[in-house]
Amino acid sequence: MGCDGRVSELLRRNLQPTLTYWSVFFSFGLCIAFLGPTLLDLRCQTHSSLPQISWVFFSQQLCLLLGSALGGVFKRTLAQSLWALFTSTLVISLVFAVIPFCHDVKVLASVIALAGLAMGCIDTVANMQLVRIYQKDSAFFLQLPVPLAVLFLLSKERLLTCAQRKPLLLSADELALETRPAEKEDTSSLAPKFQPHSGQEDLFSCCQRKNFRGAPCSFFAIHITAALVLFMTDGMMGAYSAFVYSYAVEKPLSIGHKSAGYLPSLFWGFITLGRFISIPVSSRMRPATMVFINVVGVVVTFLMLLIFSYNVIFLFVGTASLGLFLSSTFPSMLAYTEDILQYKGCATTVLVTGAGIGEMVLQMLVGLIFQAQGSYSFLVCGVIFGCLAFIFYILLLFFHRIHPELSSVLTQDKALGVENPECYQ
Repeated sequence: MGCDGRVSELLRRNLQPTLTYWSVFFSFGLCIAFLGPTLLDLRCQTHSSLPQISWVFFSQQLCLLLGSALGGVFKRTLAQSLWALFTSTLVISLVFAVIPFCHDVKVLASVIALAGLAMGCIDTVANMQLVRIYQKDSAFFLQLPVPLAVLFLLSKERLLTCAQRKPLLLSADELALETRPAEKEDTSSLAPKFQPHSGQEDLFSCCQRKNFRGAPCSFFAIHITAALVLFMTDGMMGAYSAFVYSYAVEKPLSIGHKSAGYLPSLFWGFITLGRFISIPVSSRMRPATMVFINVVGVVVTFLMLLIFSYNVIFLFVGTASLGLFLSSTFPSMLAYTEDILQYKGCATTVLVTGAGIGEMVLQMLVGLIFQAQGSYSFLVCGVIFGCLAFIFYILLLFFHRIHPELSSVLTQDKALGVENPECYQ
């Protein structure tokens, strides 16, 4: 209670700067939430294939890394930090104004890369300022901004398809997909659960019962199990990076503080390397296979860390291995789930929310167990969470197998002339 009171008092005294730094993360969250749900529209706009449009994701992540390093230049004074945040949010606003005019995938990748630089700058500068304000109590305030921003923007900016057939960014005329006026369509012949509907589309209206009337149980089970997999994997990512240093300096390893300080950097470095490796691999391997390899690799790595818990060298090897296996789990799972559902429903919303909540909840849970049971419980938690992720993934495969195909609905749409199937392959 004393700790909660202290945090509340700190927040009350620093409410205005805290809200300012949190607010810039909404620009950050917009960039994160934008690409996935609008992937099909961007492919149609740039007339590109899926491997080509994947370079847009790569350019954003690479420049985010560079922008994070660039943000450290502006940490010297408060004025520099505020100017950097203002410039970054302005750049992101301009980027989103320019995106509708990018009809070449290379131009689009360059524009998104510029947004990635701004994202990295925001991430570094805003987090550093929050750490300066709250210091040892900063963990809570650093965990909230990005998940809340992504969740808010996914719901309020209507970035989700939400079972509607209408494109998000482009009109039907721009895509040249319609052979008759849209208002003259006979929507009564469509399957009930895929009929277009009017009104504001947000997170809550997206998940209303009327939008999924007639959907099979497997439709909802796929959303839930996929979110639970990411709840575990992203939660493990956050918990491991947060507590591997504390685990290393405690008994039985008792590594020096300087050497233990390399472990979080090694972990995130191999996550970055894993993203690089997953780019060529994803063009030759199905997302379902990649997720299976990642989840099994995480479980095996934690088991080996538990078996060789007294080996300092293997701790470094295992940390690098975990970074590689966890790096591409989220994008692969998102691609796999959206492919199962054929880009219908609220998969992106549910998965992003599940991953964000997992990163917050499991980090808190591991911290409590670590403090109560000792350092050995850190690896035990990793094994348990990894096994749960594997179980949920097996359930996802089962629900995928029993989930009815939607090809008949797509064929009917094609006959009506309302969609170009090339944009959805």
